[in-house]
Amino acid sequence: MKKMHLAATTALTLAPLAASSETLSIYNWGDYINPAVLEAFTEETGVEITLDSYGSNEEMLAKIQAGATGYDIVFPSVHMHDIMFQLGLLAKTDIGASPDFKNIDPQFVRAKTDPDAEYCLPYAWGNVGIVYNKELAGDIKSWDDFFALGDAGKKITLLDDLRETIGIGLIKTGASVNSTDPGEVAAAADYIIDHIAGVTAFTYDSVPQVISGDVAAAHWYVGANLYVSENPETIGYMIPEEGATMYQEDICVLESAPNKDAAKKFLEFYLRPEIAALNVEQQMNGTPNLPAQKLIPVELSSNETIYPPESVMEKLQIFEDLGRDLQLYNSEWTRIKTAQ
Repeated sequence: MKKMHLAATTALTLAPLAASSETLSIYNWGDYINPAVLEAFTEETGVEITLDSYGSNEEMLAKIQAGATGYDIVFPSVHMHDIMFQLGLLAKTDIGASPDFKNIDPQFVRAKTDPDAEYCLPYAWGNVGIVYNKELAGDIKSWDDFFALGDAGKKITLLDDLRETIGIGLIKTGASVNSTDPGEVAAAADYIIDHIAGVTAFTYDSVPQVISGDVAAAHWYVGANLYVSENPETIGYMIPEEGATMYQEDICVLESAPNKDAAKKFLEFYLRPEIAALNVEQQMNGTPNLPAQKLIPVELSSNETIYPPESVMEKLQIFEDLGRDLQLYNSEWTRIKTAQ
């Protein structure tokens, strides 16, 4: 869910039921895969899996570029997929030539550097909106409502992510979240700074605080629906009416992967509708696997914050690789952080 995006790093080892010399080391966003999917793969193949987690694309890339070895599979967002391809970090898998690739909705083959899915498999998608405490926040519907909570002295949090947070400012000022115009990016940062009074933290770990009532509302991912399902009287999740960002992660095999055969087996395994549906059932995000969508429980497939209507989808923007122009965002992000 981006994500169930938790910054903490965890490790999970699943022992194979059958003897196997193969292992698979997965590096993914925190809590962004259903453990049952990994267990099913191990049970079927005998391949032992280890799982480490990261909190952001940048954290993952930095670790790989710093020489981290042993990882086989990563889950970059589309723009990071493009960046990693250009850096020569991805292995060719030819997953797009698999017979079961017909299950993938073509609109989700988004990476500009991988138009035929020769490298990576579309994994999951979703939106980034607001999770809120119903008692403290009331019936909020917009970014204006969100920041009004801060103006009223209630605590709110933003994601510790320069693209996502500056993206709010770009949406509110009518610009593209991929703008490379210095004036537009500066105006977006100004918007955030002008509304920063109630922001108590830039963090990924905000949902527990919303549930407890320590925070009125938080900028967070659609995966918050998992917590909403567990605390329906306490919290809610919404997509702001002005628009929001959306994300998509892909499953990629690293060029440095020590176990490419096992990694490719996992990509083939994840093409199965029943496996993609199993993941969605616990993750509560969108799947690019069309047959899998028919296997998803109706309470998920009918949830318009998970599968928004077209009128809402049209207001969701996805990030692209900005190349050197990302420096514009780095500079403004420093300005935002120092203004808090």
